[in-house]
Amino acid sequence: MVLFYYFLVFTAIYILMGWSLYLPYRIGHLNFSSISIMAFSAYFTGVALREWGWPFFLTVIISMMSGLILSYIVSKLVINVSGFTVVIIGLTSIFIIRTVIENCHWLGGSIGFFNIPIVSNLAIWTYVILFILGYILFLVEDSVISKKAFVLFSDKELGDCLGIHRHEIAQFLHSFSGILAGLAGTLYAALIGGINVDFFNFSMIGTLMAILFVGGYTSMWGVVFAAPILGGIPIFLPDKLLVWKQIIFGGLLITILCIKPEGIITRKQAVKIKNWFKFINKKIFDKI
Repeated sequence: MVLFYYFLVFTAIYILMGWSLYLPYRIGHLNFSSISIMAFSAYFTGVALREWGWPFFLTVIISMMSGLILSYIVSKLVINVSGFTVVIIGLTSIFIIRTVIENCHWLGGSIGFFNIPIVSNLAIWTYVILFILGYILFLVEDSVISKKAFVLFSDKELGDCLGIHRHEIAQFLHSFSGILAGLAGTLYAALIGGINVDFFNFSMIGTLMAILFVGGYTSMWGVVFAAPILGGIPIFLPDKLLVWKQIIFGGLLITILCIKPEGIITRKQAVKIKNWFKFINKKIFDKI
């Protein structure tokens, strides 16, 4: 039961982080700064719960707002740079925050920050918040913002010709991404009860890349499909197999990119899923 509990919460965390990568990529920005925001949020949560005695939901709100602000700042910096530059900025931000944490002894340095208080009913609250944010993202997927983002992803110059405001779309997608990453950091700290800076490394980057591109980067549902398999199931693997996880993920990622570049959940399949949810949503609200 303990492993299943960890599986449920870790799956939700990886869904949130997969979406946080997916949203900026809607306009071609593969932005890894969401991992930095997750790290910042996790350590903030640890300090707030253990040292300051804050209630859990207050840390959730502050973490999400901090993620929004930080991602909004990032969006202002990267809007006019190339996709490759966005990747470099994101990777650099991870190195910066890791170095800061490792040199802050009151955060545990390279040893880690432990004894974070247990949060009651964490799995229940995690999925309540996840479904709320997922529903908001579902509405965004069906909005004009999503259609404009698709045009910008395909051809930025065409988007400019059509009068699409690139800055506004980028700021919205990056800000939403930061909210998700901030929440993920809080949930991670509350789940583990301790944080080690080594969690926020290339292993995390590899896992999120696999979740996004194996599941399918053209829709939110690709992440939902891949996160339980690639993010959650490794919890159950024996140590002998776990050490090969990144090689397995890397091989799977390369294979999928070669034979099915859009990922397992394609745009066409995503439209069918979206229409099905819209039908269910209409039925529910008609009854109300």
